[in-house]
Amino acid sequence: MLTRVFRTFSEFTHKHQILRGMISYGILFPCGSLAEQTLVEKRNFRTYDWNKCLKFCLFGVCFNGPALYMWMRVAAVMWPRTDIKSSMCKALTELVAYDPIAIGTFLFTMSRMEGRSTEESRQEVYSKFLDAYKVGAIYWPCVQTVNFAFVPLKNQVVYTSFFSMLWTTFLAYIKQMDIPNVDVDHHMEFHMDIHILDFHIHF
Repeated sequence: MLTRVFRTFSEFTHKHQILRGMISYGILFPCGSLAEQTLVEKRNFRTYDWNKCLKFCLFGVCFNGPALYMWMRVAAVMWPRTDIKSSMCKALTELVAYDPIAIGTFLFTMSRMEGRSTEESRQEVYSKFLDAYKVGAIYWPCVQTVNFAFVPLKNQVVYTSFFSMLWTTFLAYIKQMDIPNVDVDHHMEFHMDIHILDFHIHF
């Protein structure tokens, strides 16, 4: 019975490959969040933030799975060959064209799901994007060069999803980092007060 269910499910996801990526990311994204909560925040089963895991799951299913599936299809059309040169071209194009959108969308969307305002979400993207992108600039070209060169097209999203769990753990770490924001107006007022005080002292 279970074998029949598994076979039917496998045939269905093979026919609708986008679902394979959505399911993979729907599972692995919250796993990345749990790994970050365990390793960085030192949480356990009793103290895990399950709402955060649900948000990661929704992002993986609704954005990452479909977006990465579409990118894989486009890349396969642009570079149909699977030699190392074509694979490196795909990986570098992904680094420039896809990764910035994926990282920015993750930071902004997760902030909005946490209840932050649009401006606060933009500020978080501005504060954390570069740190995440610099790591991704080394990590993803290596992963995707192997992916495009040696993994069959139907399994490329699944292959990427496993490495995405490590990447998601890193993104979860970046997301929970408390990077102080500079209040520009307050900063200017502070300096104006200093100059006024200095003027009175000299006067």
